[in-house]
Amino acid sequence: MSIFSGDIRQTWADAFIAGIPYAAASGMKVTELGKGTVSLFQPARDTWTGDSELQMIHTGCLSVLADTACGLAVGAAMDTPEPIATLDLRMDYLRPAMAMTDLVCKAECYRLSRSIGFVRGQVFQIGQDEPVATVNATFMRATANTRRKDMGAPGVDAKASLTPTQAAASLSAPASIEPSPVFVSQRADVPEALALPPGRSPYVEFLDIRQQAQIDAGPVFRLPFKRELIGNPVLPALHGGVLAGLGETAMILHLTNTNPAIKGVPRGIDFAIAYMRSAKPVDTFVQGTTVRQGNRVALVQVSIWQDDPQRPVAQARGHCLMPRDEG
Repeated sequence: MSIFSGDIRQTWADAFIAGIPYAAASGMKVTELGKGTVSLFQPARDTWTGDSELQMIHTGCLSVLADTACGLAVGAAMDTPEPIATLDLRMDYLRPAMAMTDLVCKAECYRLSRSIGFVRGQVFQIGQDEPVATVNATFMRATANTRRKDMGAPGVDAKASLTPTQAAASLSAPASIEPSPVFVSQRADVPEALALPPGRSPYVEFLDIRQQAQIDAGPVFRLPFKRELIGNPVLPALHGGVLAGLGETAMILHLTNTNPAIKGVPRGIDFAIAYMRSAKPVDTFVQGTTVRQGNRVALVQVSIWQDDPQRPVAQARGHCLMPRDEG
């Protein structure tokens, strides 16, 4: 008989959100909750704007919301709560999400085996019937979750225990895809500049992404650590959705830096991220490489690391729609 239902499940879900610094700081709130289903609300904010000129929400904000909602859906599908870890997460962006509008992600754990949870969902803007994005993810059950004893050593990324009294949780997880090219190690004390001019992208300013010198295929970007980027306060570890937002930002900035003649900003079509290990609460670096580029679509892969570029914490890849040449 299930011991995880009704008011207990709702209490757990509220604690889950309250225990994630990023989710709490974002104002996320569970508006509907059932057996394996959840609706997660995120209020509009200026800082979610990715493009001030076009007034569109940064796709990274959609990834963080979807990542959180999928973890909630898997937890809500269980009869007895237990730790989980994300195996993969994929976003498809169906249409631009306009800035200063509330968002909601509706996620469903449609299959829960003894080892794996399968989740799908949609992201909507409040007041609209058509989704702006879809998400598909898989989660591994019964993973370990212990606080790091040595912050200098990479840990295994996992969710905090899914109990009504355990608030801390994370949405990053181990997985892997084909390795990226070799990247040169970076430090936080090398010369750098703001990734974009002030006011151009409030979300990039919120993350405080800095640009360093170009090495080989493209520039290196640095994400300075700050507490509100934490997703798992137990390990602790950065929120997996924040790493996704960093990766998506790096894809766009990589294309604009390596294609200086283009007019306008490339727009994300799809995005998939895989996590190798938990991201510690330290500065994080990312570099992209163009896998293929045509007149209208480019495929970019990024590697995200912290201490050693040879040991990335995550890798991601996605397609971008290149701006049309009006000339």
